[in-house]
Amino acid sequence: MAIVTTRAAARPRDYVRVAGPDAEAFLQRMISNDVTASDVVDALLLTPKGRVIAPLRVWRRGEHEFLLLTEPGLGDAVRATLLLARFAAKCEIEAEEHASTIVFGGEETGIATRDYGEPAVEVLDAAVPPTLDADELERLRIEAGTPAWGTEIDDRILPAEAGLDERAISYTKGCYPGQEPIARLHFRGHVNRRLRRLEVESASPGDEIVWNEKVVGRVTSAVRGRALGYVRTEVPDDASLRIGAADARLH
Repeated sequence: MAIVTTRAAARPRDYVRVAGPDAEAFLQRMISNDVTASDVVDALLLTPKGRVIAPLRVWRRGEHEFLLLTEPGLGDAVRATLLLARFAAKCEIEAEEHASTIVFGGEETGIATRDYGEPAVEVLDAAVPPTLDADELERLRIEAGTPAWGTEIDDRILPAEAGLDERAISYTKGCYPGQEPIARLHFRGHVNRRLRRLEVESASPGDEIVWNEKVVGRVTSAVRGRALGYVRTEVPDDASLRIGAADARLH
């Protein structure tokens, strides 16, 4: 039966199923967040040096079955990384094909998401006619300050720089690849830049962010009136910034 909704948008994804009697224990030692904390958790698959291989949304579909939702093009890397580390763990790791749609408001059931700044769920393979295009979904993401793979997240970014430590990392569960540098930075260090939302009339990815005639960051994503960018942590919240010829300020 079709879901009746007023606002919905397609959400490209890759999907990897992990299922079997050891699935939970295997994922606990492979990804950054605690899969026992909730039926849906954000997590990261990391290198031993704490660099991001793939962002994940982990959905427990059953007692011994999980579906990992990741970004388009990353499914093969997720599956290959997990298979390489599986050893004697009793679980299957296979790609699946689905179609994801973000549904805003209403009472539809699905995988909860906070990526767009308002109540929404991600539903799979449902007859939901899209009413928002990709540009509108991108605008909501940028306004919410949510980092995305390929713009704010890649294998050069530290999770804490993108704010992913607040939503995708557990500091109380057991070890996983990349746990040591992630914990060391959290408890003993600090990052030199952070992802920030900016108010600016016009900007483009790659534009320099300037404060007191010094480059203090670069824009990573932009829509009219809003942008995301990595900004040096010494820049005060009330700083007067320039991006190209436009005035800007932290939002």
